[in-house]
Amino acid sequence: MKKKVILSALICLICSLASPAFAESYNWGFNKGKNGTPADAGEKLNEMLPEYEAIYKGDTRKKVVYLTFDNGYENGYTAQILDVLKKHGAPGAFFVTGHYLKTAPELVVRMANEGHIVGNHSWNHPDMTSVTDDVIRTELERVKEATEKLTGQKGMNYLRPPRGVFNERTMRVAKKEGYYHIFWSLAYKDWIVDQQKGAAFAHDEVLKQIHPGAILLLHTVSKDNAEALDSILTDLEKQGYTFSSLDALMIEKQLPNRMLY
Repeated sequence: MKKKVILSALICLICSLASPAFAESYNWGFNKGKNGTPADAGEKLNEMLPEYEAIYKGDTRKKVVYLTFDNGYENGYTAQILDVLKKHGAPGAFFVTGHYLKTAPELVVRMANEGHIVGNHSWNHPDMTSVTDDVIRTELERVKEATEKLTGQKGMNYLRPPRGVFNERTMRVAKKEGYYHIFWSLAYKDWIVDQQKGAAFAHDEVLKQIHPGAILLLHTVSKDNAEALDSILTDLEKQGYTFSSLDALMIEKQLPNRMLY
């Protein structure tokens, strides 16, 4: 009887340790770029991410920037951001939640109509490392289906993990669902709407971290971002930077030595 009790306890312990709550998780972070030197996520993540075709920067030999935006909810600034992107002919990727799709559908349609990528930021913005594989799949599928219904966009390829929290399990599940994790190599604390510091601050934060191949993350709830974006893009152009899409980046990653026709 005692052996059975011990065996049952061991089985319970093993099961609990195998649950999502006990899996190692990561909060995305990196050493910021400075004076044109690329940001770096460190040896462990640099080795892990390629296994899941996850990326956080492009070719650091090329003065190309990838503009990405997180859209958890609408705060009145996304239209202005879209206007600036149109002015500069710059493609963007907008990672949307279920709340955003329900409350700002006209802006999502505009994103797609103007040639921008609409990416997945999950339906409810959970910590995906704390939920089951089935919940992760449901979170992603709901965003994909709602986006397709709104915009006609077929399929969805890019995921930005909510809260920047992830682990190998969540990346594995997302990859099986056809997603590439898109992290970032340039960002600043821009999402707190009652702690905005002005357009000049936003501009300077981006310019001092800029580097070739940067994936820039901005939150569209930020007044500073909306007011600074035109000057940011103008000054990057003056420095010789161009703007490209995640689609182009992924083609380059997968076919680094492709033939040119």
